[in-house]
Amino acid sequence: MLLFLSQEAEARPRPGAAAAGLGPAPSMAVCGEAVGAGSLPSELVVHIFSFLAGPDRLRASAACSHWRECLFYPALWPRLRLSLRVSPAERPRLDFLMRKCGWFVRELRVQFAADNYPGGGVCEGAAAAAEGETPPPLCPRWLDLLRTYLELVLSVLSSVRNNRNLQKLSLFGDISILQQHESISNTYLGKVDPDGKKIKQIQQLFEEILGNSRQLKWLSCGFMLQIVTPTSLSSLSNPIANTMEHLSLLDNQIPGNTTLITAVELERFVNLRSLALDFCDFTAEMARVLADSNHVPLHRLSLLVHKISIMHKSLENMPEDENWKALTRNSTNLRVYIMAFDIKSDDMLRILKPSIPLERIHFDSYITCVSGAVVDLISRQYDKFLTHFILMNDVIDTSGFPDLSDNRNEDPLVLLAWRCTRLSLLAVHGYTVWAHNLIAIARLRGSDLKVLEVTEESIDFDQGELADQDVDPVHNLIEQVSLGLGRPWHAVMDIELLSVFTEPTRHFYREMQSFSEGI
Repeated sequence: MLLFLSQEAEARPRPGAAAAGLGPAPSMAVCGEAVGAGSLPSELVVHIFSFLAGPDRLRASAACSHWRECLFYPALWPRLRLSLRVSPAERPRLDFLMRKCGWFVRELRVQFAADNYPGGGVCEGAAAAAEGETPPPLCPRWLDLLRTYLELVLSVLSSVRNNRNLQKLSLFGDISILQQHESISNTYLGKVDPDGKKIKQIQQLFEEILGNSRQLKWLSCGFMLQIVTPTSLSSLSNPIANTMEHLSLLDNQIPGNTTLITAVELERFVNLRSLALDFCDFTAEMARVLADSNHVPLHRLSLLVHKISIMHKSLENMPEDENWKALTRNSTNLRVYIMAFDIKSDDMLRILKPSIPLERIHFDSYITCVSGAVVDLISRQYDKFLTHFILMNDVIDTSGFPDLSDNRNEDPLVLLAWRCTRLSLLAVHGYTVWAHNLIAIARLRGSDLKVLEVTEESIDFDQGELADQDVDPVHNLIEQVSLGLGRPWHAVMDIELLSVFTEPTRHFYREMQSFSEGI
């Protein structure tokens, strides 16, 4: 609570003043000075604001016009993190905020979220195209969404184009199905921006930001519908490229074999400590550049293996095991995070080289399931590094969820828990997890397994457990897993309650950010 001295309080006699013959204390009004909140110096108001949370700061600024003027002092807004609903209603508020803060903010993180768009869901036209069917006429709702999205992006980029104080820039375009299906996005873009002027303007603004930057250390751009081009990074001056510490470039709308960064361009980024790319863009030549002694040790490498990229690009140029060995010799503390989206097991067996210092891996599937052989390989090759293992499957199959332990003496997930002694997070949905195996996992890892999330529909019981009339199998499972973990445990009742449940690219981008910041 903010306290102010009032005229009445100032005019109150001081204790003992009358006895001393001093009379009443002179008020500020007697001295001819203004009284109240508006009389405080700007520096003091800003100092007061610095102790308040954002909402409290906004409420306090309503005290008077002087306090409102102090609200947007640069010292109060070193960072700005926005999650924008792609809606026309956001535009006036965004324009006001960016006009006030865009020219001085040091860290800007913006997520454009289309899943909150009025009406929700995916229109029939987009859904049909996603399934390979001939779509009906273009959906007006998605045309409006894309049109609004482009306007919001222009508003953000225009406001920071001349900001030379910018140190961190992070942009994520979460526009659901449009970012996952090239044919859909191109069709809708062609309708919304037929001559390509807005896209060209956005690309030019992005290059202006890079060209004008003087302190940029962190650049992250994910799934922003063609905002980044293969020539964007050339706008960065050599001094800025030489001092850049984090670089993340992800966009599955780039056609053909085009990549957003080449090994030659990467040579300028000698101070890079964390990097996030599409796996197909991370080549053996890039690994050699990063392994060079002129480059500082790389600490974090996040790679997205997406079915769309593998369809359009080749795995022939990916790093071989000797490339990974050379890279880890120069970067002894390197840790790798991989997310694989609908990747065939045969491709994963090619990708997972023994010398990758794999700390986190996330499988997400709508079409292709992971095999037990892949899980077994991971547990054998990365037992010294692996801390996070996520297995998600939304394949609809009338025969039930796939069973990784089918025709195997030991369940691959149990072996994973036994071999990977640093495992701290295990999440499973859409694969059969037998109750007795779940108990074994909890006992093997104990309290070191900080997160164990398994959806209720994924858990199955042996016939013997179900036939025992004296024991409630569900109650027994909860009790035994809780004892093994040393804390209360329950199966996840709804997939949406999973901490790792979210749209795959959004989850990867969020986890990549925290993974890279955790150096």
